[in-house]
Amino acid sequence: MSFVDGVIARIPQPFRDIALRHSELIKFAIVGGTTFLIDSGIFYTLKLSILESKPITAKIIAGVIAVIASYILNREWSFKNRGGREPAHEAALFFFISAIGVVISFIPLYISSYVFNLRVPEVSLTTENIADFISAYIIGNLLQMVFRFWSFRKFVFPEENAEIVSDDRTEEELDQA
Repeated sequence: MSFVDGVIARIPQPFRDIALRHSELIKFAIVGGTTFLIDSGIFYTLKLSILESKPITAKIIAGVIAVIASYILNREWSFKNRGGREPAHEAALFFFISAIGVVISFIPLYISSYVFNLRVPEVSLTTENIADFISAYIIGNLLQMVFRFWSFRKFVFPEENAEIVSDDRTEEELDQA
């Protein structure tokens, strides 16, 4: 039994049924949280050091590294019961859709930085960092998350495998798993 299945087995009804129906989304969100930490750690390390004056470049580098981690985690865990494509085709689609997601995620940062001009010296460093966090990590990541989840299920991992355990499992079946 996976960690997520164990947690879901302990959720009281009727919330358990909802969690079972959306276990793929829950796993996708956990992968997203993990890659969020990777992305933000790299972004702020670069932005506060060697790429101080180039926040977009820092975000792109951080996003690309996070996408590589995302592919591995999503392929092996979130969407492990899906397929329908040759591995090379699947990977190419994943990275293409993720590249679109990276662009989507830095559009709010671009607007914040260059349309609203929330950059030092026009604003304080604290204001700039708060604006960067909200625009890149809250707005940008939410937009890209919705786009990527929908796209991955529709295009990258379109078919559920026949051997998938049904989401109609009873409490006893979950406890035995």
